[in-house]
Amino acid sequence: MTRPPVPLAAVLVLLASFSFAADKPKITLDEFFNYVEIPAVEISPDGNSVVIAAERADWDRQIFQTDLWLYRDGGTPTNGSLMRLTQSGQDTTPLWSPDGRWIAFLSERRFTGGKDGDDDDEDSQASASDKSAAQVYLISPNGGEAFPLTFGEEEVHAFAWSPDSKAIYFATRTPRDKDEEEAYTKLWKDTRQYRAAERGDVIYSLDLAHALERHAASGTRETTKAEKRSHLTTTARAFAHTPWRIQQIEVAPDGRRLAFVTTSVSQRMEKTADFEIYSVDLTSDSAEVLPRQLTHNEALEEDLRWSNDSHHLFFRVTYGSVEGKYVDYQDRLYWLDANTGDVQRWVADFSGSVGRFTLLPDGNILAAARLGTEVQLYSQASPKSAFAQRHGWPGTYDRVSAADNSPRVALVYSSFDRPAEVYLADGPDKLEQARPITSFNQLFTERDLPMAKPYQWTSDDGTRVEGMLIYPPGKFEAKNLPMFTFIHGGPNDADGNHFEADWYQWDRLAATNGWLVFEPNYRGSTGYGDKFYTGIVPEIVSRPGKDILSGVDALVKDGIADPARLTVGGYSYGGYMTNWLITQTPRFKAAVTGAGAVEHVGNWGNDDTTFDDAFFLGGRPWEAPKRYHDEGAIFQVDKVRTPTHIVAGADDIRVAVSEDYLLDHALFSLGIPSTLLIFPGEGHSLDKNPWHGKIKVREELKWLEKYGGVGPVAQAKPH
Repeated sequence: MTRPPVPLAAVLVLLASFSFAADKPKITLDEFFNYVEIPAVEISPDGNSVVIAAERADWDRQIFQTDLWLYRDGGTPTNGSLMRLTQSGQDTTPLWSPDGRWIAFLSERRFTGGKDGDDDDEDSQASASDKSAAQVYLISPNGGEAFPLTFGEEEVHAFAWSPDSKAIYFATRTPRDKDEEEAYTKLWKDTRQYRAAERGDVIYSLDLAHALERHAASGTRETTKAEKRSHLTTTARAFAHTPWRIQQIEVAPDGRRLAFVTTSVSQRMEKTADFEIYSVDLTSDSAEVLPRQLTHNEALEEDLRWSNDSHHLFFRVTYGSVEGKYVDYQDRLYWLDANTGDVQRWVADFSGSVGRFTLLPDGNILAAARLGTEVQLYSQASPKSAFAQRHGWPGTYDRVSAADNSPRVALVYSSFDRPAEVYLADGPDKLEQARPITSFNQLFTERDLPMAKPYQWTSDDGTRVEGMLIYPPGKFEAKNLPMFTFIHGGPNDADGNHFEADWYQWDRLAATNGWLVFEPNYRGSTGYGDKFYTGIVPEIVSRPGKDILSGVDALVKDGIADPARLTVGGYSYGGYMTNWLITQTPRFKAAVTGAGAVEHVGNWGNDDTTFDDAFFLGGRPWEAPKRYHDEGAIFQVDKVRTPTHIVAGADDIRVAVSEDYLLDHALFSLGIPSTLLIFPGEGHSLDKNPWHGKIKVREELKWLEKYGGVGPVAQAKPH
């Protein structure tokens, strides 16, 4: 196809942009890992302030530090102010009181009475070992010190404000008294009773005025252990119990009902019955209120929101099916009638995946939803009305939060060339005029970063598949490049037009080191319809494997990728796929894999999310034994010729670390170059010590350089 001529003005702009980029230094490994994540954004009820949780690496303390920041609007786009509100490094989940006077949050800090806010204190210098069980803390948006509302040896799992701001409801595991604890220890010593010793949660009501009086009377002295044991009985009232763990609490706007959603006490997803929505009548005079079960399905519900009229309860489903027998679909949005329990689906005609949402003052939902490589904001007024896209910038919207008494919304936005920051918009119809209110990741805008674009190809069975191509800086749309096929996890995820920089998503570092990075959205990815998503069943690795290899073939055929310099890698499900692909072809010169299964029987038994694996494989191990065998990389590992670097968290139960030992042992016995790094104390997500993720990526880059044919290190020959 002949392309139309490019206007001279466009050429001059393009040349100027390349010249400007050439003046910028490239991002370094150290700079990359100082990227700031934004796990929470909450706008105040009046829309004039935003509380933000910001997570960054604390290299000296060897922890990820999360603190709260407060933005205040000054009336014009240029005179707002951003201040650090807390600095213990252990503060998460901020929630405004409905009257806007307080911010409650969870913290694992040890309360010593030291000041918070802008001043350094003992908390800010505490080590990771000084953490205690997460408790509810309170701070004024006008400053001052934060102080605990709850005390106890059991962590708070969930909390919520009453609509009149006079009470806080919270859930903890049912505590043992001193005598019960001593009796248990005497009988069992340090023996762990798996499942049998777990306990469900109790829900408490805490009167705010009483808690404030207690705080004023106690001053700044540290609470004793005996006081912590008695605190729940002296300041908080227990009124409901459940045999499950509570993961979220929401109170109806009229204050008459409380809803909660449960998870298993072991925190393993083994039975769908552990995951249901319940309500509690807050108007009851009974000392103990029996929760009423509202859902009875084979789905995992989350993200509860009451409708503005207190009649319906919104929720999302990320695993399983509301409609019948367990089936994994893309993320869906529903609501239920809190009186009858009748459930109705929202966004039924949308072919993509529905992400986090908020409620606007007029009762409409505003949701971030993925379609292909874009995550945009959409709104809907009722289950039967249109799901309409709101005009915004290309890229990815997330963490959207709407004010109760204002049209304003706060959100996180990023695109491939714009790092994530928090933005404030005067309404959902004014997204294109939203202004950034943070500059946590400004450094990345001052570096010569890779450029990217979507890429489409046809798979072996004629299905159209899409992915992303990330080019080395200064080589956008160049040909015959060494290529790193970087496979996302999930599989219910997708790569696209967003900005991320961490141990899991390090495509920009790979591109900066000379690789064309190919990120395939294989079958099983979200944003392409339920048929595409469920096309992975029951071929959990072989079907997406064909999609990925056909994409590699297309890039070679198009002259974009150098067939002599192909590498592959991924983590979690991306590790599954990497482990499988190196058994299917010797074309990859190097592989980097992490937390990936090589067989499915043991992995099913150890996995904390057994629903999806069994669904994708067509049953449990004894129901589909041949499929478990045929889709297991370990049974074809003798075909591997690719030098492989492996990483794992020592305490991983999502994909048991035994899978990584098994792969390494197999490669070692075959004489294939391999290495295995085990990160102590880490689970599936490397979120304990930032050095672990940094070391992981540093060594993966070295491995690609050593065996993949890029960089100064000579390529070694596999055995």
